[in-house]
Amino acid sequence: MPTQPTREAIMAALSRVQEPELHRDLVSLNMVRDVRIENGTVGLTIVLTTPACPLQSQIENDVRKALLQVPGVREVQVRFDANVRPDSRIAGRLNLPIRNILAVASGKGGVGKTTVAVNLAVALAQMGARVGILDADIYGPNVPQMLGVRHMPPPRDGKLVPAQAYGVHVMSMGFLLQPDQAVIWRGPMLHSAIRQLFTDVAWPDVDYMVVDLPPGTGDAQLTLAQSVPLTGGVIVSTPQDVALSDARRGLTAFRQLQVPVLGIIENMAYFIAPDTGQRYEIFGYGGAERAARELGVPFLGRLPLDPRAREGGDLGRPVVATHPDSEIAQAFRTIARQLAAQVSILSFRPDPELRII
Repeated sequence: MPTQPTREAIMAALSRVQEPELHRDLVSLNMVRDVRIENGTVGLTIVLTTPACPLQSQIENDVRKALLQVPGVREVQVRFDANVRPDSRIAGRLNLPIRNILAVASGKGGVGKTTVAVNLAVALAQMGARVGILDADIYGPNVPQMLGVRHMPPPRDGKLVPAQAYGVHVMSMGFLLQPDQAVIWRGPMLHSAIRQLFTDVAWPDVDYMVVDLPPGTGDAQLTLAQSVPLTGGVIVSTPQDVALSDARRGLTAFRQLQVPVLGIIENMAYFIAPDTGQRYEIFGYGGAERAARELGVPFLGRLPLDPRAREGGDLGRPVVATHPDSEIAQAFRTIARQLAAQVSILSFRPDPELRII
């Protein structure tokens, strides 16, 4: 009669499988659930730290390889779930159902920061994460237009209710202003407005709150860092030297505010001519990656210059949703996975001081 594998043998084998980015085994990370053994078939659930895990296939292959070496195991059935670890500081200070707050910033305007923020939010939602986006660019709130939403639902229980688009919960000062109304505020009013966009809104459970900051390193960045616990910041830059010098200042500002830097994204890295397929590096190439290496922060990836991204922003149709097979949409999804991975890595650092990158 064939040997029936034991649960102890299964767990021992899984304790030798490493989570590739956290460098700890699946058992000690409590990622193994619902182990079932029947007639040589082992079924189990692996609970990932994010539904956007970039190495899910590798984990599945490693699990199968380890278990098929256990005597008596003939077949392995792996299912996946996900549980995004919360930044405990958020619940402690804001008492909101938001697990992680990710600030997207740029040292200067015109680098496509809002386009990147919107498409990353949609990409994370497409992968199964619960996502919100907060338009903290008080002076130029463009997120509603880029997502094609004009109005919020009616208030509920004395709180504002976020709009929804492409699976993302959306809040912006743009909903509360008249069209073309200018915002001329100093620090205290800005501070109050940004905090209220968190506390006076009926946010649902959110794994990742993407916050689109205004360009530069002014009051909004300082206010946000002082008002809410930021899990981490992302810098968007184009490849040319002038943009990179500004990106370095943005990164330095995050560090001075003790906000971990999750990485740098290089936008408009190259252009592929649709008629010839010729590649043009209009703004140079690789500068953001070099800056990330010099500054000791992750390089999350690069995005091509694609007119469909601009058109989608104007029409409220994010390119990652409307052209999912395009090179730029695939690049957004890759960067979203890398960003989610950095958040997971950060969440497992035991010493809070080590969270400051």
